Amino acid sequence: MKKIIPIVFICFITFCYSQDFTKNPFGKGIINVMSSDSSWSTKVAFRFQSRYDGEFNFSDSSFSNRAYVRRARIKGHGFAFSPKIQYKFEYDVANGQVLDAVLKWNFAGNWSIWFGQTKLPGNIERVFSSQKLQLVYRSLLNKYFTLDRDAGFQLRHKLHLGKTFLVRTKFAVSQGEGLNRKAMSSGNGYTGRVELLPFGDFTKKGDYFASDLKREDTPKLMLSVTYDFNDNAVRQGGQMGDDIMGSTRDLQSIQADAHFKYKGLSFFGEYANRVSTDGGPINDLNEAYHTGSAINLQTGYLFKNNWELAGRYTQVNFEEATGLDNFTQYTFGFSKYVVGHNLKIQGDFGITQEENNEDLIFIRLQTEFNF
Repeated sequence: MKKIIPIVFICFITFCYSQDFTKNPFGKGIINVMSSDSSWSTKVAFRFQSRYDGEFNFSDSSFSNRAYVRRARIKGHGFAFSPKIQYKFEYDVANGQVLDAVLKWNFAGNWSIWFGQTKLPGNIERVFSSQKLQLVYRSLLNKYFTLDRDAGFQLRHKLHLGKTFLVRTKFAVSQGEGLNRKAMSSGNGYTGRVELLPFGDFTKKGDYFASDLKREDTPKLMLSVTYDFNDNAVRQGGQMGDDIMGSTRDLQSIQADAHFKYKGLSFFGEYANRVSTDGGPINDLNEAYHTGSAINLQTGYLFKNNWELAGRYTQVNFEEATGLDNFTQYTFGFSKYVVGHNLKIQGDFGITQEENNEDLIFIRLQTEFNF
């Protein structure tokens, strides 16, 4: 059934709108339709990532590798009845699950309320689309301390102070247990984020993709802080990770990040901290919540020929009671943007240093194709 759904969906949209395929520029969607009376619109796209991973392990001097499809997704967005009522959906073809299914209602000008399943307003690297990453893969900070997607409500607001200063606030009440969880929740998640943009908004949402593809003419900066409280979390990372079979814990997360762009130069830095507020992270049956802290620093420079060089430093420190080993990782990479993030090739390599284990050298190559 999971395989049949996307096939039926693709056949349906092909039948309905095949006459529109050749009218849209590459990267603008397979379907990009506005109704004749402008009462609704829809854009549907398909994207996939092909990837190669290689690893050399110093512990036994072994090399292993694999080539595979990292992501294959159908996604779309548009509005219904009014541009103030928008929707977004995304379906993971490779894993057979819904990622995004959310309605957004803009009211009173600068306010909007969201309902459904989508990304929480957490660390900036996670909110970057996987299509729009500067390196092949997100950092270890994101792996262990992100908030990820969840289902519930979000309230968002933006406020201009003076001519350029922009303040955005985002609040969410969610089930607290991540993607596609259908059982009754044992406790909710509560998230708040504040974003300060002293030099005004980035060009065309450039604050939420890493590379400076828009080549900002003036410096752009976003400073942000996020707070999340997950009541009775049942997974290692709250919304992510394996289920904890023992007693639950309340998890408190604090995240801070900064994002800067100017004339091809880009930088973002992140800090994350998670603690359990009602007892230790437990380590029964080799299970532990991911508590501790991490820092991630990443920078890149985009040359005028659309080649980019980038580097990243990540440090992850778990609480001792978790029994988990700490990590340090260094990553260096390149990208060639043929049609922005819609058609590109990326590669990176680096070294992962894990406490109590031998170093691991990795190399990765990835292509992105987005209709």
